[in-house]
Formats: sequence, C-alpha cells, structure tokens
Amino acid sequence: MPDRDNFTWTAMVSGYVRYDRPNEALDLCRMMSRCQNWQGNKFTVSSALAAAAAIPCLRIGKEIHGHITRTGLESDQVVWSSLSDMYGKCGSIEEARHIFDRMVDRDVVTWTTMIGRYFEDGRRDEGLHLFKDLIKSGTRPNEFTFAGVLNACSDVTAEQLGRQVHGYITRVGSTPSSFAASALVHMYSKCGSMVNAERVFKGMLQPDLVSWTSLIAGYAQNGKPNEALHYFELLLNSGKVYPDHITFVGVLSACAHAGLVDKGLQYFYSIKDKHGLTYTTDHYACIIDLLARCGRFEEAKRIISGMPIKPDKFLWASLLGGCRIHKNVELAEKAAEALFEIEPENPATYVTMANIYATAGKWAEVAKIRMIMDDRGVVKKPGKSWIEVKRKTHVFLVGDKSHPKSKQIHEFLGELSRRMKEEGFVPDTNSVLHDVEEEQKEQNLSYHSEKLAIAYGVISTAAGTPIKVFKNLRTCVDCHTAIKFISKIVDRKIVVRDSARFHCFENGSCSCRDYW
Repeated sequence: MPDRDNFTWTAMVSGYVRYDRPNEALDLCRMMSRCQNWQGNKFTVSSALAAAAAIPCLRIGKEIHGHITRTGLESDQVVWSSLSDMYGKCGSIEEARHIFDRMVDRDVVTWTTMIGRYFEDGRRDEGLHLFKDLIKSGTRPNEFTFAGVLNACSDVTAEQLGRQVHGYITRVGSTPSSFAASALVHMYSKCGSMVNAERVFKGMLQPDLVSWTSLIAGYAQNGKPNEALHYFELLLNSGKVYPDHITFVGVLSACAHAGLVDKGLQYFYSIKDKHGLTYTTDHYACIIDLLARCGRFEEAKRIISGMPIKPDKFLWASLLGGCRIHKNVELAEKAAEALFEIEPENPATYVTMANIYATAGKWAEVAKIRMIMDDRGVVKKPGKSWIEVKRKTHVFLVGDKSHPKSKQIHEFLGELSRRMKEEGFVPDTNSVLHDVEEEQKEQNLSYHSEKLAIAYGVISTAAGTPIKVFKNLRTCVDCHTAIKFISKIVDRKIVVRDSARFHCFENGSCSCRDYW
C-alpha cells in the first residue's frame, strides 16, 4: 500500500494480537512509529498495550504508557482500561489499581477486570472489598463479575458472603441459566450447603456441565455418594450434556468415599470404552484411592504397572493413604519413596509415614523420619481450624490459648472429655508421633484445632445451632471419633470440612460412615 492511515495500521496490529502473535504486533508498532507524519489513536495504543499484556512484558508496557502520556491520549477511557488491564496482566497490581482509581468513568468491564486481577493474584480480601465498592457505585455487575466473586467465595469457603451475593443476584433479576447460576452451585457445593446447591441447580432452565459436575462433586465430598451417582445418571440420560474427565473425577470420588469398588471400576472402564475419553492422571489417582481404601492392593499395583502415563503425586498419595488405613507398611514405604522423589519438600508424606510407623510401634523409624525432615529443612504444616460466628471468623491452632475466650474453651473441653469417657470414648493415641506416656498423648490430642473451634462454636451460639468448622489439614482419627461423641453429648449437628471432604456429625455418627 503506498499510503497507510491509522485505521490500516491499527487493523494489522490488532489482527496480530487477536491471533496470538504479540511480538509481531509490537514489531509493526515500531515500524509505525518510525513513519513520517504518523499519528496514533486510542485504538492503536490499546492494541499495542494488549500485545505487551499478552507476552507479558511490563517494560514494553511502560514504554507504551510513556508514549501515551507524551501524545496526550491518556485522557481517553478506552486507553485507561487498556492500561489497567496491561499492568494487571503483567503482574503490577498496584499500578493497575492506580490507573483504575484515576479513571473518571468506569464501566462494568473495567470493574470486573480489576476485581478479577485481585482474585488471580490471591488477594481475595481486596477483590471482595472492591466488589462491595462496585455495588455502592451504582454500576450493575454482569454475569462475569458475579461468577468471579462467587468463585473467590468458594476458594475461601465464605458462605455468608456468597449468600449475600446470591441475594443481590436475585434482586437484580439475573437469568437462571447464567454463568452466575453455575458459580452459585459451585460455591454452595464447596461450602457444604448442598440443599442450596440443589435448589439453585433445579432452578436452572438448562444446567451446563459445570453445574452438573459441581453438584456431583459436592455430594461426593459431603458423604452422599448415592445422590452424586443419582445425578450422574440423570446427566447421562439428559441427552443434552455429556460428561468430561472432570465429571468422572467427581463420580469416582463418590465411589471411593462409599467403598463402591465394583461400581467404581465399572465407571472407570466406561470412561474410555463407552464415552471415548482419554484417561487422565486424576482418573488413575481416584481409582487407586478407591482400591487402596478397600485394601485391594494387588489390583491397585496391576493398574499402576499398566498405566500409559507416569503416576503423579496424587496417585502415590492415594496409595499411601490406603496403606495407612490397612497398616501396610511395606507398600507404604514404596509409595513414600516415590513421593519423596517427586516432592521432597512436602511435609504431608513424612507425617503420614511417621503415623504409619507410630501405629506399628516402630519408634526408631519415626525418629528417623523426623531426622530426615530436620536434615532437609522440612517443617510440618501447622493444623489450623476456623469457624464463623456472628459474621466474624475465629482461627485456632493446636493448643491455642490466644483467643479471648480461651479459658472458657479449655474448661468446656475438659468437661466434654470427662463426659465422653463416661460414654465410652477411648482416645486413639496411635497418631501421636512421640513415644511418651499414654496420659501425655491423651493431653496432646485434647487440644487439636478443630476441637477448640467446635468448643468455641458450642459455647458462643444458642442451643441447637449447627456448627460448621473448616480445617486446612486432614482431621485425625482421634478427633473424628471424638467429634461423633461431642455431637451426641451437646445435641448439635457439627460439620467439619477438612482438606479432603466434609464430615457431617449428628447424634454420634458421621456422614462418611467412618470410611474416609
């Protein structure tokens, strides 16, 4: 072309960006800047910023920002949005927020993008705070805004905030088949509120695969495998939605938590034979988890040896967990050896092996594990539990005495301990990793973080109020047994979400039926 105007240059630059060729887009921008009498416009620089964000390269983005300032294009809202987006994608959240705060007119896309950047950077509190500012601003959030905020609520199990967002969605009249509805099903499932998850799901005109999968996985994690498999069969019979590999992870997990070995194997083989999907490492990890929990180690070893892909850390961790249940020390050592090679820095493997050795009375091996941890600088992740009471979150560590009501909590636990023993409770001291006197072991177990959180919940709420506690690690066998007794003594429904699943304790029993 003998003559190229701004429109022509911009069309080429944006074309390169659109087809994921950002370096060529920037090369064209450099050519453009060297042309005589060239004048860029807001669309040109926005495309250039998108190219810098796609690489991503903060240095180039700042150079373009300098050009924008020199040419007087900085006052345009399109350019402001592109600048904020570029800084956010290049990892400079503070700069992105600085640009955002200087914008006079912010549309819903700009708000949603900035909120999303906080969530992607792990700064959920700031993202949620900005969402509240959006509500106050009078700008109406869109489906993507709601979905992002609800997914953030799912990650931190912030059910109360999720409920508030749900209320807002209802008031503004969001469509029942939207991204937001799918995110609501996911949020309620992750927070263990399956009644609400199912209610939202049933209100959707055409549930998408994300909604089906969230509901199935939610029921599986909440100790309701029959409901999970029921909805999976409904999905298969719908003829409108087809399961993918993530759906099957939820199905196989439901079978694993219920001990449905034959049914689980049937679903596992159908992934490839009936549905034409390729096995993933997650599928293999789930089926090994299922077999190992039931003690069918020979079948598990046979499947592992026949895998066309290399076993990952989740598969070996599943096998190790089954070995812990069935006290298979020899196979546990092989699984741990593989895990030490894959992720030597993960304390969970060391702790699980130490528990297995402790249960077997091999205290010399326990000491050796501890020595290896010290030599490698591996530190056990501290157990932490939290509970929300009157919209305030209370966090507890093992043996915690920092809480304002610590004295009342410990006194209440002492009284509970006495009543539990009267009811026949015997502490399981096998999981205490010290070769000390039994009385000392019992004392160590008495103040695990989830027990402290539950005790605080009971003394701080009215009789009959359900208690919901979250924990960052797996709950130990002793705590699991103890909470069954506590639920009966205090006549409360107690829900504990550990790192693997929900446990719903009522009247002395757990929804997992002690199979976890």
